[in-house]
Amino acid sequence: MSVLSSFDLSGKTAVVTGAKRGIGRGMAEALAEAGADIVGVSASLQPGSDVEQAVTSLGRKFTPYQCDFSDRAAVQALAAQLDADGVKPDILINNAGTIKRKPAAEHPDDWWDEVIEVNLSAQFVLSREIGRGMIERGSGKIIFTASLLTFQGGITVPGYAASKGGIGQLTKALANEWAGKGVNINAIAPGYIATDNTQALQDDPDRSKSILERIPQGRWGTPKDFAGPVVFLASPASDYVNGEILTVDGGWMGR
Repeated sequence: MSVLSSFDLSGKTAVVTGAKRGIGRGMAEALAEAGADIVGVSASLQPGSDVEQAVTSLGRKFTPYQCDFSDRAAVQALAAQLDADGVKPDILINNAGTIKRKPAAEHPDDWWDEVIEVNLSAQFVLSREIGRGMIERGSGKIIFTASLLTFQGGITVPGYAASKGGIGQLTKALANEWAGKGVNINAIAPGYIATDNTQALQDDPDRSKSILERIPQGRWGTPKDFAGPVVFLASPASDYVNGEILTVDGGWMGR
């Protein structure tokens, strides 16, 4: 296999959660451009969405599913429906997530529970169910969306920080068990990316200024910055990469 052909995803099927917008949409489009068919999942994904149009314009198939990731039963039902529909994912992108901002002393229990369920528990459940089939087939790629808060504590987002710290450890735990069974488990940790999740920070002149001053590249990231990393981790080019957390942060963690 040549170096360039090792990045080819033709004939592969990728399940991408949180595919409707932001980083998830960017990843879905990149995987499609590399040749994969996309199964897109989000809480409100409708047929004919922007991401579906982008994927089909690249000549790839797009199949939409809806799932409320805060509902454990809904996640289990999604896995069962994918199996019933004959979907056998080669790639699983665990990108769906949420964030709730409030100081820790005022952070309500229901916010904590929702963030942990969406960002950590749902991702374990879906990985377990889809990963079981990958193990049986002897191949597969699972990629989590981690965060800079996998490594750092953040401010006013205790549930989010805890969930993303857990994602880092879940990545390693699954890799320890499944690497020898042909399944690669890795994570991508975005830096400060211009998406809906960071709109409050972008709109705060002081926080935005302090963030930009620390990023060596001097700019917010964009969803397109994840095209190369996600194709690499989803493709045979990364077959000997396992249990890693790849930061895509403009140099933030090196500062």
